[in-house]
Amino acid sequence: MAVCARLCGVGQSRRCRRRQRQNQQGQDSDSEMDMDEEEGERIVGKIKAESGACPPDNATAASGPLVTDSSSLEDVHTDVSKQTDGTGPPNPQSLLQLPPELLVHIFSLLPGTALPNLALVCKKFRQILSMETIWRRRCREEFGMREDLRKMEVVGISSRELYVKLLHPYRHILGLWQPDIGPYGGLLNVVVDGLFIIGWMYLPPHDPRVEDPMRRRPLFRIHMWESSKAIVECMYGHKGPHKGDIQTVKRDEFSTKCNQTDYHRMPGGRQEEFRTWLEEEWGRTLEDIFHEHMQELILMKFIYTSQYDNCLTYRRIYLPPHLPSDLLQPGLFKGTYGSHGLEIVMLSFHGTRAKGTKLTGDPNVPAGQLTLDVDLSRPVQLPELEFQRNMEELSRLVLGVHEQVRQQMQEPSLQGAEGGPGAGVRAEEGLGPASMAETTPTCSPAEPQPFVLPLGIMARNEVYPRTCKMCFYGTGLIAGHGFTSPERTPGLFVLFDDDRFGFIWLELKSFSLYSRLTDSLPYAQAPSLERFEDMLRSMQSWTS
Repeated sequence: MAVCARLCGVGQSRRCRRRQRQNQQGQDSDSEMDMDEEEGERIVGKIKAESGACPPDNATAASGPLVTDSSSLEDVHTDVSKQTDGTGPPNPQSLLQLPPELLVHIFSLLPGTALPNLALVCKKFRQILSMETIWRRRCREEFGMREDLRKMEVVGISSRELYVKLLHPYRHILGLWQPDIGPYGGLLNVVVDGLFIIGWMYLPPHDPRVEDPMRRRPLFRIHMWESSKAIVECMYGHKGPHKGDIQTVKRDEFSTKCNQTDYHRMPGGRQEEFRTWLEEEWGRTLEDIFHEHMQELILMKFIYTSQYDNCLTYRRIYLPPHLPSDLLQPGLFKGTYGSHGLEIVMLSFHGTRAKGTKLTGDPNVPAGQLTLDVDLSRPVQLPELEFQRNMEELSRLVLGVHEQVRQQMQEPSLQGAEGGPGAGVRAEEGLGPASMAETTPTCSPAEPQPFVLPLGIMARNEVYPRTCKMCFYGTGLIAGHGFTSPERTPGLFVLFDDDRFGFIWLELKSFSLYSRLTDSLPYAQAPSLERFEDMLRSMQSWTS
């Protein structure tokens, strides 16, 4: 931007700077768009007086609001035309000599956070930056808004107001978040949805329909539909939108607060609220659930989660990065967890390891914990189909690999061998990203082979894939109530296809089926592999 100022042939006189300082104290909308520390300091502080003093008209306009009168733009066009006609220089010597329509196109390519600073350069820039074309393009390209902008303009809200008062101030909460609900966790996706910013709570399908699409429930929304400023509304409860508030606690963390919790209450009291919650959460009534232990777990979850209907804190999470060497596309999966119902797991790859981290959890193994740890350097060859029904045969194969791992962990000398069997163990103990890339297995999915669960293995889904591509040794995390006595127990990771995998828990004699979550999740990509690794470590500490 400093270069732009010099090309324009304008500088800053002492009077310019004094008027700008006076105006900045009273600025409202522009102050909301101040750049963050990483976005840089204001352009005005960077421009040095190279040509003496600012022209009087520039000095006056630098402190004024953006002009929205189309006649002002015509004046700009007239001024520029005088400089570019036969009486002016044959070739433009500064940006000010370019046609206004060309400047509009150039400015519309800049990020919205840079435009307020550019408007401080001179009066003509400020007048051009009042054009809706520029701000409409910023709303489209930065936030994906399309035809909805026309609707806002019909009710008297400009694209610039929308950007300044809604999209820009709340841009930091867009993306994926995990609510701090004790061991249960969750998944919140904040997106620009039409004319609103909406926080959608993602709920797994009803147990055990793991391949059904996710369910969504709005928790809050932000809009300017009925006011000239952004309004936050709580969407929880059954009486419609009501007053709420959003506060940014710190980087990658924010909280929501409901100011009218009476909207959450129902006429029939807690019993009616519980029946309604049960219908939404499980798709059934308590009488339909015959297992007594399962009834206790459901009632416990209702009592625990209902205390968070007033205020809730969220921490940012990222989708795992994808490398060409990954066994399959990493991402989010819905999985069956016995009487706990369906839970959401994040599958990520780390060299020779594949890790499944819980985004939702239960009182035994809470959200944030590493539920699955798969050693991709230890494939398991399944026996012929007629022997797969034999539980003892599967146990012999998996426990044999488990014993090898245990012995190698007790013999540190074996772990240092180049390319030896301890490579997978070394990766688990914490290699950096560069080292992990060097030890990434080169195995590629083989042709599908017949697959059937052994007799005696419990499965929530009787309809599971009858062919698989590959199988690997892994461990699953089990624990007592309250995450007591956690223990990693051996199991078998079964890759069915690009969107489904399973895990056989030998000690529990149970089978979990996982299906990919296919919803669009914008603003959720990790900035870097290191940032994603830091997030995973933090997640485990949140619920430990």
